[in-house]
Amino acid sequence: MRMGLLALALMASAPATGQDGAVDVAEKSIDELRAMLAGGTSSARLTQAYLDRIEAIDQNGPTLRSVIAISPNALDQARASDVRRKAGTLKGPLDGIPVLIKDNIDTKELPTTAGSLALADNRTGRDAPMVALLRAEGAVILGKTNLSEWANIRSNHSMSGWSAVGGLVRNPYALDRSACGSSSGSGAAVAASLAAVAVGTETDGSVVCPASMNGLVGLKPTLGLVSRTHVVPISHSQDTPGPMARSVKDAAILFSAMVGSDPKDAATRGADKYRKDYAAGLSAEALRGMRLGFWKPEMDRELAARFDQALDELRGAGAILVEVKMPELKGLGDAESEVLYTELKDDLAAYLATTPASVKVRTLADVIAFNEANKAVEMPFFGQESFLKAEKTRRTKDAEYLGARAKSLRLAGVEGIDAMLKAANAQILVTPTYGTPWLSDPAHGDQFSGPSASKLPAVSGYPHLTVPMGLVEGGLPAGLSFIGTAYADELLLKAGFAYEQATQARVPPRYLPSAPAELGPQTLR
Repeated sequence: MRMGLLALALMASAPATGQDGAVDVAEKSIDELRAMLAGGTSSARLTQAYLDRIEAIDQNGPTLRSVIAISPNALDQARASDVRRKAGTLKGPLDGIPVLIKDNIDTKELPTTAGSLALADNRTGRDAPMVALLRAEGAVILGKTNLSEWANIRSNHSMSGWSAVGGLVRNPYALDRSACGSSSGSGAAVAASLAAVAVGTETDGSVVCPASMNGLVGLKPTLGLVSRTHVVPISHSQDTPGPMARSVKDAAILFSAMVGSDPKDAATRGADKYRKDYAAGLSAEALRGMRLGFWKPEMDRELAARFDQALDELRGAGAILVEVKMPELKGLGDAESEVLYTELKDDLAAYLATTPASVKVRTLADVIAFNEANKAVEMPFFGQESFLKAEKTRRTKDAEYLGARAKSLRLAGVEGIDAMLKAANAQILVTPTYGTPWLSDPAHGDQFSGPSASKLPAVSGYPHLTVPMGLVEGGLPAGLSFIGTAYADELLLKAGFAYEQATQARVPPRYLPSAPAELGPQTLR
């Protein structure tokens, strides 16, 4: 381990182009990478530099296990970009920029496994429409990222970041801590500069939690701006891909390429009118005069102090802050679960019906049977009780489901986010995204503690942006959430960018074997 960390430190401190011709891509923004490309560095060399980092950091040294597969033609994609650059026919802002894709999203070069051995042979030979949009911009699809198996819907006792295919993703800030999930690999990989940016997916927390706990920016977009076609589903009411990056501008650039209508996804019918350059309007002055509502959930003392500091920083950037109270919203969790379990049963079967004959599972019941037959490798740490609950549900036309969906939308939207925004006469709500990363514990699963801001925007379909607000608890990252109403994505990015520019709070990971031993249990304020 020590030799691996030393090698990593040497890589991180290397000049942009060393004497051996190696290219340093650590912590480089998309703008910096584009400047390197314009200055004569080839996309092939950039791509090779990321591949070298994956070998040094992901497969050796700290062994993050964040990348589950490498595109066999990644360098060919990069060389094609170099040809376009020489010919003056670049496709877009992402041309030649390596991007990682979560492994529940179809890409034509690689299998889509969702982390499960049941889908090990799921070579669809197709791109999800969202991936096709990235290719249309010239992005290099570098590979697939590891994830919480089945996007963390298999069990309530799961260990975030673990999959039978990829093993356990490790947090680059402290290797014994959780990377959260389910977009665990996307979070850890981007934090470790294994790609410029990555795509995650979220049903409830799966972009913003790993972004927060890996010191990243993550955007869970308004439902319906980004296509879900050919993405292994949980819930058509809540699923959405989202960008993950080390800066708000990079997230905005990636998001700009992801937005678009898809005739096979009815929710995206109006998305084309929201296609724009979301990075163009970013300004460090955006918070001046902006009204923000905030609430203070129960949290440990150090996180509470950091949040208080963030509020002062927002005021210093010109924001007007108004405290609001979180409504009680009784029954929201149960209603959400009813919706997710019911939709999972139908939506997963619909996806599996489009997979090749090499995939032997066609229904949720088939997946359950596969897991039982392969219990030693699929369920060594936790079971599949959530799958079993989902299998017992009825259909989406059932009155119980319809009632749960209506209740969820009312509580999360009208009585939740909308009511709090109205109470503060504000455009945006801010609050801590989650607590800090907990110890990864195969015996007991995830040990969530502290706040969680994901449920209301996830259930309502409203946008949710998290931006690093610095390190707490001896070097562990924490995020600040910006939450708005439907289609406020651009506004959130503007506010988040202004906060980021005012604070420069993100600190790169140090790959510590463990967080300081003296941390101990959290003390609630």
